[in-house]
Amino acid sequence: MSFASLGLSDALVRAVTERGYTVPTPIQRQAIPAVLSGGDLLAGAQTGTGKTAGFTLPILHRLAADNGRIVNAGGRAPIRALILTPTRELAAQVEESVREYGKYVKLKSMVIFGGVGIQPQIQQLRGRIDILVATPGRLLDHVGQRTLDLSRVEVLVLDEADRMLDMGFIHDIKKVLALLPRQRQNLLFSATFSDEIRTLADSLLNRPALIEVARRNAPAEAVTQRVHFVDRERKRELLAHLIRENNWRQVLVFTRTKHGANRLSEQLTKGGITSLAIHGNKSQSARTHALAQFKSGALPVLVATDIAARGIDIIELPQVVNFELPNVPEDYIHRIGRTGRAGADGEAVSLVCVDEHKLLADIEKVLKRSLPREVMPGFEPDPRIKAEPIPNGRNRGALPGRAPQSRSSAPARSEPARSSHPRSQTSSWRGSAHARPAESRGTLRRPA
Repeated sequence: MSFASLGLSDALVRAVTERGYTVPTPIQRQAIPAVLSGGDLLAGAQTGTGKTAGFTLPILHRLAADNGRIVNAGGRAPIRALILTPTRELAAQVEESVREYGKYVKLKSMVIFGGVGIQPQIQQLRGRIDILVATPGRLLDHVGQRTLDLSRVEVLVLDEADRMLDMGFIHDIKKVLALLPRQRQNLLFSATFSDEIRTLADSLLNRPALIEVARRNAPAEAVTQRVHFVDRERKRELLAHLIRENNWRQVLVFTRTKHGANRLSEQLTKGGITSLAIHGNKSQSARTHALAQFKSGALPVLVATDIAARGIDIIELPQVVNFELPNVPEDYIHRIGRTGRAGADGEAVSLVCVDEHKLLADIEKVLKRSLPREVMPGFEPDPRIKAEPIPNGRNRGALPGRAPQSRSSAPARSEPARSSHPRSQTSSWRGSAHARPAESRGTLRRPA
């Protein structure tokens, strides 16, 4: 099956082919015809399956086919498609895809998010914008300043809706929905199909087509996973050893905290391995620079917290390392989904200390299988070391049969993390347990 056989225009097929894609992925084969039909859609697909193209291509096709729109009273063409994403990096990535796929059609796109000046965005919004990609907070900032009009939106996309719920954006989403016309196409894309996502879909979508192309909470099959047991104080040493011995040229490393990301990046760089960190306390320009360096291959190691890494889409990213396991098992799937994308092979390595044995067990329970364990010669764990509690996580003990131990050093203070306990459907929709992240108002005080 080809992209042309899905009903896309020659201009879009040409742009897709130039990016090196000739055969649509499973989510694209199902989502593109569904979006072209004009109906609502609820699509669940694990990250890395090509879901961004699954909605951007048919949106571009529909808008380009009917491009002779009546302008607003002020003489300005209306915003016709609105794509909401949870993070700045993902918003930038999606808008980049819109521009690249739409390079041969006469449509204009724009991205707006916090952390950067609002005046240049206001200036750009004075021109024609057909497709707007935005984070919820900065979008509402513009609404408050009356710098954009959403009354003519024809298509609404909620991308990575599960993450938006986790980040407490439900109130902002409801405010945005109130600004949109009732008659519109709604597309809800999510990396996982949780019960709360279905609850949101029930309140938003009108008899949607339902697509789920991957087993719930399943990692990409192309990702080879393994676990290295190591003492907590020797993790950095083992990471550097793996990078050097395997000649890794592009590796994305995950930590739980902003402080931990900074510290690890500084230590690696001092040890001769060039590295930068991205997280919520970094300026947007610093984050953009680090990500651009990493994508180009000039930066061999990028250390990131979970939320800051959302939207990192690098073709054939070879390695992901969990320097620290996440407190929430599903975040492990999002992390390793940065590699093994679009059919490419990838490798995910987790460095697990005695504190994290319960976290590993939780992850394996979600995966419904055990991960291969390895002990690197020269890095054998010391059985005398006891497990310590992990900040913002439950108390973590050793696996059965392992000796408990103790250390006097205090762990680093963690950044905010979402609860590991499931929320009820009612609370997930009302967002009662969440406060709006400060980043959404344009500041740098935000979750990673």
